[in-house]
Amino acid sequence: MREKASLSPENPVKIGPYLCGKGANLLVIAGPCVIESEKLCLEVAEYLRNLAEKLKLGVVFKSSFDKANRTSVASFRGPGLEEGLRILRKVRQRYELPVTTDIHWPEQAGAVAEVCDLIQVPAFLCRQTDLLMAAAKTGRPVHVKKGQFMNPVDMRFVVEKLLAGGCRQVLLGERGTFFGYGQLVNDFRAIPIMQSFGVPVVFDATHSVQQPGAIGGASGGQRAMVEPLARAAVAVGADAVFFETHPDPDSALSDGPAMVPLTEMERLLRVLKHMRDCMDSCASLPTTA
Repeated sequence: MREKASLSPENPVKIGPYLCGKGANLLVIAGPCVIESEKLCLEVAEYLRNLAEKLKLGVVFKSSFDKANRTSVASFRGPGLEEGLRILRKVRQRYELPVTTDIHWPEQAGAVAEVCDLIQVPAFLCRQTDLLMAAAKTGRPVHVKKGQFMNPVDMRFVVEKLLAGGCRQVLLGERGTFFGYGQLVNDFRAIPIMQSFGVPVVFDATHSVQQPGAIGGASGGQRAMVEPLARAAVAVGADAVFFETHPDPDSALSDGPAMVPLTEMERLLRVLKHMRDCMDSCASLPTTA
């Protein structure tokens, strides 16, 4: 008989000064796909910090030190662990934003946990038990993206693994499901299904519009679909939304076709915040027979 974890998840989850989950405000996780330079990260972080203050939203800065699953061996991967964490630490200290990044190997978990407020596990690696256990043992909250090949019901086993490793602060992410070759679709039932495991759910709006391998040696994307999908996810009840954003996505070194231009983030987040506020108001309406 399969042994179940004895712990239960915490909800809401605390990430830096913010809460994500039951009774909490909508959380935003955003930043450039990959750490292209210190200058870029500081520029995006400053913009997001100012936006967080203006809109009264919690924002977690995200960028990757290594894109280990690029389509082509010639694609830019990032500055690596040491330099990437140096830049993320600077973002965190200068702008007082919580930060997050991906890990790909168990050996990276400890170093990342020293800098980051939230550890992210990529979708392709969501079943890797050793990676999950290493993330769990850091004591940091862990965000695991649902694999593009996964039934959302089976993500309960991911939660059980993290709980077994001692991590009660778990977030699950919805980022689309393979639909043939080079296309992803979102089944929005995944959000309440994964919330039923007692954890907050993040909707990854930009990776959901990705078109894997669609432009030869790189992935394409349908940037225009980011906002409609994000609105749908907030309407369904997502606890957080995830965006990759860049001042000039068309010149970005990774995932440019799916990223939101930085100057469009304010209007987009205003829309989502207004939707969330309306939904919170509707939740208090009396029911009728």
